[in-house]
Parts: sequence; C-alpha cells; structure tokens
Amino acid sequence: MQSVSALEVYQAGELTVIGFGGREVLDDMNVADCRDELVELIRENNCQVLAFDLTRVRLIPSGLLGLLASIRKQGVEVHLYNPSADIREVLEITKLDQVLQLHDLDVAV
Repeated sequence: MQSVSALEVYQAGELTVIGFGGREVLDDMNVADCRDELVELIRENNCQVLAFDLTRVRLIPSGLLGLLASIRKQGVEVHLYNPSADIREVLEITKLDQVLQLHDLDVAV
C-alpha cells in the first residue's frame, strides 16, 4: 500500500481507490499536498474513476470537498463510499451529491 500524505492508496489504475486509514476526522490534512499527489496519481495511472473509502470518517475539511469537485470538473468520476450522515448532509447542502457518486457498502470492521 502506497502512502500519499494523509491518504492511503489501496489500488492505482483507471480505477484508483483511496482511503484515510480509518481516521475519523481529517482536519489536519494539507489539501494542497493532497491535490498535488492526487493530480499526479490521476496522470500516472490514466485514472478515469477516483473512489474514496470514507468508512469511519465523520468529518472532512471543506477544502477537500472543493478538491473533489475540481477533480470531477477535470473529467474524472469521483465516487464516495460509506460517507457518514454528517458528510452526506454537507454534500446535499452544497449540491455536491449531484456531481459526486455516493455509495453505501457493508464493510467488515
């Protein structure tokens, strides 16, 4: 597993899967560093779909939401798996739930 700043890359390729190592709050993330590394991952792997595993994550910084929206504008599909109720609420308020694909999966903990 390759480490990208606060991110963990579970799979890299046309479908790239990223997680947050089971952390609940991502308030100490450096969004600029994440952006640079995600852009590089997308370019190096010809990524078409970027999937984020949000299992156990309760809150994400607003800068990360903006980053997800900008990735979507670059033509890469963004999928969010297991967003918390709080994250879903923010996505609905900001209308990002209309451009990002949300999924719920049962995950063995």
